[in-house]
Amino acid sequence: MSIEVLNESGVPVDERLLAGLARHVLDGMRVHPLAELSLLLVDEPAMSELHEKWMGEPGPTDVLAFPMDELRPGHQTGGADDDGPDPALLGDVVLCPAVAERQGREAGHGTAAELELLCAHGILHLLGYDHAEPEEHKEMFGLQAELLTSWRDKRPRR
Repeated sequence: MSIEVLNESGVPVDERLLAGLARHVLDGMRVHPLAELSLLLVDEPAMSELHEKWMGEPGPTDVLAFPMDELRPGHQTGGADDDGPDPALLGDVVLCPAVAERQGREAGHGTAAELELLCAHGILHLLGYDHAEPEEHKEMFGLQAELLTSWRDKRPRR
């Protein structure tokens, strides 16, 4: 699995940890092991520009997802004889650490935990999940919570 992390935010972020979480989410969703994902961290002016251009809403947001290929969960191949789908370019998840810092402080869990939540959330959007309707919201946020819990249980304590 190829996960590229590019930090243009000016904020120090544990990029290795974020890439590990992304890999955990993609593995948990059974995405093809050769799929490609890009995580981009930007500052508030850049996020505001993207938010306004693509969502028509002013100001910065916490996360945006830009899907590339049509890829859905459960598309991991099982072996050499499997006729499953080919690997794909999943897309880009854009995160804004400055917004995540404020949200993490308000939620009482800090910036790193908020960035993990937003990263998982963005990846689920790339996989076609949404939360506009109550049932969609329940499914997506339940899945997000499961993935984050299994990630936190799995990773070594510092």
